[in-house]
Amino acid sequence: MSFTIYPAIDMRNGKCVRLEQGDFDKETVYGDSPFDVARDFVEKGASWIHMVDLDGAKEGSKKNAVDVIRVAKELDCRVQIGGGIRSKEDAAFYLDQGVDRVIIGSLAVKNVELTKELLRTYGERIVIGLDAKNGYIATEGWLETSEIKAADIGKELRDAGASTFIYTDIAKDGMLSGPNTEEIADLARETGVEVIASGGIQGLEDIKELKNHPNISGTIIGKALYTGRFTLKDALKEEV
Repeated sequence: MSFTIYPAIDMRNGKCVRLEQGDFDKETVYGDSPFDVARDFVEKGASWIHMVDLDGAKEGSKKNAVDVIRVAKELDCRVQIGGGIRSKEDAAFYLDQGVDRVIIGSLAVKNVELTKELLRTYGERIVIGLDAKNGYIATEGWLETSEIKAADIGKELRDAGASTFIYTDIAKDGMLSGPNTEEIADLARETGVEVIASGGIQGLEDIKELKNHPNISGTIIGKALYTGRFTLKDALKEEV
């Protein structure tokens, strides 16, 4: 199994931003154009771009879709998008316009049957985003915490055909405090499918540690790149 680096672009009000622990009141703007940021990542060698529509996640709509579609159509990279995807039509909208993978988060908790239908229709182009606080799934742009354990819904959706999960420990996201490797590895072990780690990456040693765990297939990196903790070029060397 290969290991993939996913540079992250979180979008809010048309800008490239980062939040701390999903808190909309703790926002830092890192670029006025998500497309320009994506182009820079691709020019430095990124094969994938991970994009999140924060407005969409909060409001349940495709607020930054123009930038996502433009990246998918104009840049030589693959794109996965999450945030605000609440229906079959939302998923089809992106997948029909060149986006490679759609991330289903809140919908996977709120409507498991529809999520299973999407898995049947689109297969590996549907990625399940498991965003958790203390092991329990959070939804609606992380504004609500459910009583559902990430591992439990992971097993159910694995049985329905899910082949990739993105696991985000909200307590770690945007904090540069290191990933919750143990929890990520546990999810990978319990479900037996590929898991992409998200949240907390602060140095290259974190990437090396994640690579050592079976079924962890990659990591999403945001703030560490934007704040210069290491270069994308150095991170991409870990894909080999």
